[in-house]
Amino acid sequence: MAADIELVLFDLDNVLYHYDRARRVNYLSGMTGIPADVIHAAIWDSGLEFQGDSGALSPQAYLQAFGERIGYPVSLTEWLAARRAAMAPDTEVLALVERLRATTAVAILTNNSELLTGHIDVLCPELRPLFGDRIYASASFRTAKPDVVCYQRCLAGLGVRPSAVLFTDDLPENVAGAREAGLHAHHFTSVDALRRDLAGRGMDVEGGASGPRRA
Repeated sequence: MAADIELVLFDLDNVLYHYDRARRVNYLSGMTGIPADVIHAAIWDSGLEFQGDSGALSPQAYLQAFGERIGYPVSLTEWLAARRAAMAPDTEVLALVERLRATTAVAILTNNSELLTGHIDVLCPELRPLFGDRIYASASFRTAKPDVVCYQRCLAGLGVRPSAVLFTDDLPENVAGAREAGLHAHHFTSVDALRRDLAGRGMDVEGGASGPRRA
């Protein structure tokens, strides 16, 4: 029944927004003149992203380390421009969220540094009207998905029981982590599959629902 799920918790990259890491790396390469494979190795093969995602580095320390790793002093403006160049809203999923939020609370939990959530209105301007302040980076909880502690701390902040939450993510390991933490979970592969899952749980995703709207 719809009453069983009080909140739907969404991943960001490749769920709400399309995300192309290669495009981001190529943007950075064009900006800095450093080969793309060097940048990829320095950032994504070095463990730096996990340090940012898990909150081991503050946003400022992460940005400084990002520049040091590639050998170019990346400014905040440049970092944001490269991140934004790799992202595009999935308009079908966002339309689904718009319908869903008429009757069910929604929130975001993304594996990212607080550098992203701190500038979410620059990177993802479509999200604030849908999610308000319920947009969380894993770094805020000093851990990252699929660690069960990440989900537990996020839901504690939201004030909702794990059994009342449906989580959706494109990565199977993050879905498994959510289930281990006691959440319902959906492996995101398409908006149609998500819509069928929500409808199967009794949630109105076609519009026209009655009842109070949840923030």
